[in-house]
Amino acid sequence: MPYELDDDTTLTADASGLYRGRMSDRWNVGAVPNGGYVLAFGMAALKRALPQPDPITVTAHYLGPAAAGEAEVEVHMLKAGRQFCTATGGIRQNGREIVRMLATYGDLSQTNGPMHIDAVAPIVPPIDHPPLSLEPPMPIAIRQRFEQRFADNGGAAPRAETRGWIRFADRRPMDTHCLGLIADAFPPAVFNVTERGWVPTLELTVHVRARPRSNVLHCVFRTRFLFGGFLEEDGEMWDEAGNLVAQSRQLAAAPRLQ
Repeated sequence: MPYELDDDTTLTADASGLYRGRMSDRWNVGAVPNGGYVLAFGMAALKRALPQPDPITVTAHYLGPAAAGEAEVEVHMLKAGRQFCTATGGIRQNGREIVRMLATYGDLSQTNGPMHIDAVAPIVPPIDHPPLSLEPPMPIAIRQRFEQRFADNGGAAPRAETRGWIRFADRRPMDTHCLGLIADAFPPAVFNVTERGWVPTLELTVHVRARPRSNVLHCVFRTRFLFGGFLEEDGEMWDEAGNLVAQSRQLAAAPRLQ
């Protein structure tokens, strides 16, 4: 049987290159599909449409909320080069565009060059560590799709930072096309310093740096600025071999109660 994410991002293409599928409610936060899952749905079309195997950078602007049900993705190639190709993609439901993507793809198996890394993988709980009790402000179906363990602050002053490890509950292997989902799968870091509530994503960018070499990823997400009704969240995703596999930045609206 297919893994849940692959099953829930299955698309068919018609003669014009339009990709159609059905968004699942298994990745919902409340009544709305998680923004990272919606991005993964769109990236499933990019994967099929583009000649290069790996996303290098993908940016999604969220124009409206998604819903479980039929959806379509229209991909337009902007440039097809020898090393990189760039395309746009629009996700539509009920005749309305809900997400606009801009992506550049390449082949991460062929990358080389100088290296300078001024960071280390985050310290996360052991794989058998008991989970922390994090009471959600609303039903979160997506929680059932993953196994996660979160680090606590150890008595330190509250920081808008979330650290921990994550893997798919059905043990799906990590790959470059699921990293947009992982970038939005942790509780928002801002919950450590403010009330919990709905945090709608306006824009999410993922820079993919390497193909994951493990099915568990060590992640850290931080928010430094919350004001004017908006926040940013910066993320790092590392594999168990100590390789940085992706970075993310998200702009979202400040938490609000439904």
